[in-house]
Amino acid sequence: MPGGRLTRQERQQIALGLADDLSYAEIARRLDRPTSTVTREVLRNGGPTGYRAEVAHRATERRAHRSRQATPRDAQPAPQAHGRDAAAVADFEESLTGVLMASGLPRMTARVLTCLFTTDAGSVTAAELVQRLQVSPASVSKAITFLESQGLVRRERDEGGRRERYVADNDVWYQSTIASARANDQLAATAREGVVVLGASTPAAARLENIARFLDFISESIVRAAEQAREVLHTGPATATSAPPDDGSDVAGPDGRTG
Repeated sequence: MPGGRLTRQERQQIALGLADDLSYAEIARRLDRPTSTVTREVLRNGGPTGYRAEVAHRATERRAHRSRQATPRDAQPAPQAHGRDAAAVADFEESLTGVLMASGLPRMTARVLTCLFTTDAGSVTAAELVQRLQVSPASVSKAITFLESQGLVRRERDEGGRRERYVADNDVWYQSTIASARANDQLAATAREGVVVLGASTPAAARLENIARFLDFISESIVRAAEQAREVLHTGPATATSAPPDDGSDVAGPDGRTG
């Protein structure tokens, strides 16, 4: 299996495969490359609809050039916690950033969220993000503001109250999901206002009512699933298995009595 960076010819083959609506796995098979390599290449360079082979190749060359300029020849990669492979971690972070971008996040916002997801501490400060991403404080501030608006990040003070930390834990993800459902509710309510304005018997009103009904169903399902997931995540394994019965004879029935 070939290694190293993708060649210009391979990128052209990727572009042709995307044009033919081939899956990442099929494109990777034809190139004799891992599927993850193709997926990461496409997502970091415009996604399946915006990928351009020549543009992607030039962008990769620019990134490599900047990296060579920024890193002295004798520099060693920073040691990773828990014995992790630094290169593998960097590849994963790039891949996760690409997936988040494909979901609609701007690149800087996706990079910040990736940092939050992959930090062992569970939270980061603005200064830590600036240092890790090598970007300006203004860029970090803008990304955090956007993530807060989506319910994906919350702020808290450290123990001394001197520094603000940004957190993306399970509760934040739950709150973001609920916020998304509430946005659907608002859209459904607005669509029903249109039904009244346009006239309930008109084709346009029928279309809006169908949109509202669909969103009602989706929102209800999202909230129910989020509540169930939160309950499971907040229930430790010891709780679910703390007191198993010795045998079937002492299992309580629906009325609370054992049989």
